[in-house]
Amino acid sequence: MKALIFAAGKGTRLKPFTDHHPKALAMVNNVPLLERNIKYLQSFGINDFVINVFHFGEQIVDFLKKNDNFGAKIEISDEKVELLETGGGLVFARKFLDFKEDFLIMNADILTDLDLNGFVKFHKEKKDFATLAVSDRSSSRKLLFNDKMILRGWLNVQTGEQRLAEFNKGFKPLAFSGIHCINPRIFDKIKRQGKFSIMEEYLDLMHTEEIHGYEHQAHLVDVGRPESILVAENIFK
Repeated sequence: MKALIFAAGKGTRLKPFTDHHPKALAMVNNVPLLERNIKYLQSFGINDFVINVFHFGEQIVDFLKKNDNFGAKIEISDEKVELLETGGGLVFARKFLDFKEDFLIMNADILTDLDLNGFVKFHKEKKDFATLAVSDRSSSRKLLFNDKMILRGWLNVQTGEQRLAEFNKGFKPLAFSGIHCINPRIFDKIKRQGKFSIMEEYLDLMHTEEIHGYEHQAHLVDVGRPESILVAENIFK
């Protein structure tokens, strides 16, 4: 499989580090996030990567060259004209990914020990165009699933705002883990263009398509803030 790593974001929550560096190069126990995730994906046999860049993108390119791409095949999707967010970034990288084979997407600032073999197996069994890794953990926003783990809505925990595909019949709220398993059929389903969040597309598509969640109990840290680096360093040595 190929894996698309989202590494383009400005990482404003990780200031002051991101005033001069991309968040993908933030250190956890002296190892950059991007290196950790490349090696994590390689541990499941994935050695073919697309990495999108924007904010200090040249630092990421230089880092990869310095380390001989960690022995992997790596293609760079350079959004140097405009930061396109997750949905726009996926569409922009289509030329690297649209080959009729499933691929993974992972945020560069996520650290996890999720068993990707089980996740991919679940995705292939469901034959979905998108399967989302989710877990029961603290988050300001939750995705809502029915008893078949099909996406039916979204909830802002702080404001109570909801977006629903149908009346909320006791849907299960779970936090998105920043990892998707995708079939290239998604490119024919996406309606938006330019800069947009892929989650907006998922919340539109849930009205007509089945998008499954894959619930896991693995460790997962969103290394989006300086204090979360300390949490990650206690888990990921």
